[in-house]
Amino acid sequence: MPPEGRWASLLLVLLAVASGRSEGTAAPARLSLRGSWRLSNGNGSLVLSGDVPGCAHTALLREGLIQDPYYRFNDLAYRWISLDNWTYSREFQTLFDVSIWQKVSLIFEGVDTVAEIVVNNISVGRTNNMFRRYSFDITDVLREVNTIQVHFLSAIWYAAEQSKNHQAYRVPPECPPPVQKGECHVNFIRKEQCSFSWDWGPSFPTQGIWKDVRVEAYNLCHLIYFSVTSHCERNSQQWSLEIKSDFDVVTSKPVGGLVTVSIPELQTQEVRTIELRPGESSIVLLINISKSIALETWWPRGHGNQTGYNMMTVFIIEGGYKIEKISKVYFRTVELVEEPIPGSPGLSFYFRINGLPIFMKGSNWVPADSFQDRVTAKMLKLLLQSAADANMNMLRVWGGGVYEQDEFYDICDELGIMIWQDFMFACALYPTDQSYLDSVRTEITHQVKRLKSHPSIILWSGNNENEAAIADNWFSIPQEKMSIYSKDYVTLYVKNIREVVLAEDKSRPYIPSSPTNGWKTVKEGWLSHNPYDTHYGDTHYYSYRNDCWDWTTYPRARFASEYGFQSWPSFSTLAKVSSEEDWSYTSNFSLHRQHHAKGNDEMLQQVGLHFKLPHGTRLLENFKHTIYLTQVMQAQCIKMETEFYRRSQSEIIDGQGRTMGALYWQLNDIWQGPSWASLEYGGKWKMLHYLARRFFAPLLPVAHEAEDVFYIYGVSDLHSDAELTLKISLHPWSSMEPACTMAKEGVNIKAGSATAIYKEPIADLLRRCGNCTRQSCAVTFYLAGGGNLSSPSNYHFLSSLKDAVGLQKPQLTVSISQEQDHFRLVLETAAVVPFVWLDTGDIPGTFSDNGFLLTEKQRIILFHPWDSTSVTELKKSLSLTSLTDIS
Repeated sequence: MPPEGRWASLLLVLLAVASGRSEGTAAPARLSLRGSWRLSNGNGSLVLSGDVPGCAHTALLREGLIQDPYYRFNDLAYRWISLDNWTYSREFQTLFDVSIWQKVSLIFEGVDTVAEIVVNNISVGRTNNMFRRYSFDITDVLREVNTIQVHFLSAIWYAAEQSKNHQAYRVPPECPPPVQKGECHVNFIRKEQCSFSWDWGPSFPTQGIWKDVRVEAYNLCHLIYFSVTSHCERNSQQWSLEIKSDFDVVTSKPVGGLVTVSIPELQTQEVRTIELRPGESSIVLLINISKSIALETWWPRGHGNQTGYNMMTVFIIEGGYKIEKISKVYFRTVELVEEPIPGSPGLSFYFRINGLPIFMKGSNWVPADSFQDRVTAKMLKLLLQSAADANMNMLRVWGGGVYEQDEFYDICDELGIMIWQDFMFACALYPTDQSYLDSVRTEITHQVKRLKSHPSIILWSGNNENEAAIADNWFSIPQEKMSIYSKDYVTLYVKNIREVVLAEDKSRPYIPSSPTNGWKTVKEGWLSHNPYDTHYGDTHYYSYRNDCWDWTTYPRARFASEYGFQSWPSFSTLAKVSSEEDWSYTSNFSLHRQHHAKGNDEMLQQVGLHFKLPHGTRLLENFKHTIYLTQVMQAQCIKMETEFYRRSQSEIIDGQGRTMGALYWQLNDIWQGPSWASLEYGGKWKMLHYLARRFFAPLLPVAHEAEDVFYIYGVSDLHSDAELTLKISLHPWSSMEPACTMAKEGVNIKAGSATAIYKEPIADLLRRCGNCTRQSCAVTFYLAGGGNLSSPSNYHFLSSLKDAVGLQKPQLTVSISQEQDHFRLVLETAAVVPFVWLDTGDIPGTFSDNGFLLTEKQRIILFHPWDSTSVTELKKSLSLTSLTDIS
């Protein structure tokens, strides 16, 4: 038949299918294998029920065979679970006639990690990568009633064996630091790297089927991947969509078809002919959107709406086989801008979204649980909503965890939270033998195809800190052997990962590492001599010995993608996994839970620079007060550092500056222990998170001192210039009445900028306010404009609070009443009091403000519970703490 006749016939088929008259190829048959399986250990001494998705640890817990793995020292007590070899097995009945299908596949969306798959006593395949999709052809194996076994090998033993077999040269680090109490050779297995331990989390190398598993039967072809990315031609402003579809074609000859793409809201409908070739076949469609249609772009949180459009894609294949795909499409552009800056050596490093430079405010995301089957969509929504509520617009999905589940990225799309997506390599060197590279290429291909439709993802990043590990020689490699590791680095992150990314997704940028020097790194052969150069790229910075109130110690970087300080989680969070004997800062439990060397001492040292440490005789009260002080310290330290980065966005000083991102380490916790997180395990807000809501506000005045001169900068994320009034007050610690109040009118702050708006020598400021000294007064200030435009109130301490003169016991009282779905708390105080902290114990929820400097006699705070509660329960659970309680 001539081609035109063939396509005419197909069009008739399309019309027939559309009118419901087709009797063509049947839709694929699908059989889910989720649910209850049988789980047994290596010698068969343990046999129990195990849910899929799931893992051995959670199955044992559910059956009552172990305690909570997070309780006390159970991470060590339950090491045997990870050292054993577990088998998942079950029977299933085939609910369709196998003989009518050309191909039947067994699909695993995620296997953790090393396993052999056996169906009806026939080995159908093996797995060794947690991060890829596996499809096994079981067409000739399947019967009416079937057995399936997934025989796992201990990830610990497998990693050790892979390392042992790599005899040409060592690939460090062999083991984590002893303080982490972890397992060795995690870099030899494609598995969640932090599951072997990290400096903020335990070692639980899980085994299990951690994602969906199913049987699929089909004829002709089957749609495997479907993605949509948007593009805008800069000169013509023409928007287009790239729609890519990947099929498994099981015919021996090419098959033709038609595809219809419809976007009703954009008055777009196109019909195209397609041809699918045998085997793995991909088609790419480019759909132009009419310029006469006023489409809305997707914007990051705080900069516009997260508009998306419903799209229906219908494939009609020869024989009348119909595939429908309903998806959401978004229009946004992203550019990583690296260009010369007047007055500064080096290059800029910032993101332009839809043509607008945006300052990135946020944090770093780590896995929300050691056991991924416990991470629910509800938990993800809670954590991500908390990030959004703290005025964050970006999260970096860190490279030592997992590529998050689909719901994570869906929620980020909806909330306008941009994602810096690391690939899963962190703080290590990695092998580059061909089998390893092949596995990695399959992993990266799968993840990019799976995730690239999400507008929230604006950057792919090759790894976490591995460029820095080579540059700074973390692993003491002899200089004469360094070229081996440099070559391996380029092989993995440039010649393989980058190559795959560029082939699969040209809609967003790729960088090889974080931190990196961007184009300077490229010019230096993909490995910079100093990846922390503040004139280029992004920077990670940690210093626990320097005084965190001294802003001059912080790097004036182009983009601060990691920085932070530790704190302990609240007592109510710790109490769930500890016993009474553990409740002191120096207990064995407290030492065991700390996985960062000298971390507990470093926290106390930093606290002691500016606050009085507790010296009471009641051990439990001391412990609670120490926890409180670590949270005060962490919040204040990260406030100081973040405000430094925000006020540095518009200026160049000594060739440095134009900082356009501040992502502190870290957002969330994997378990109940000391860490850098602002959200505790389970989602409870630490003091830092409440302060983040203020220091990430879209309009904010920030203060600092330089050579005894007091400065206030106005920082704006707004899209238009603003004329405002700056209001400043000095509050004596000993009085509820301000010593003086000043107003500066006509303050102009340009859109998307930071600018100095107030400058006065400290001596003049104190003189103006009568009896104030550095030790006796604190400064508060805020910006107010027309309408509802205003900033949060900010503060600046003129001395360490341990040296404060006049601080008094505030005699804080609170009354509580219920108003619909929230509670109204009225706080009353007899004295100015810093860092007022309200804690509802085990009643989850958030306050409208917390951890604040209370300068007014009465203040109203709202509490929004996450679950139903009552005034009676709230009164019973609520505690109030302030700095004046420490003795």
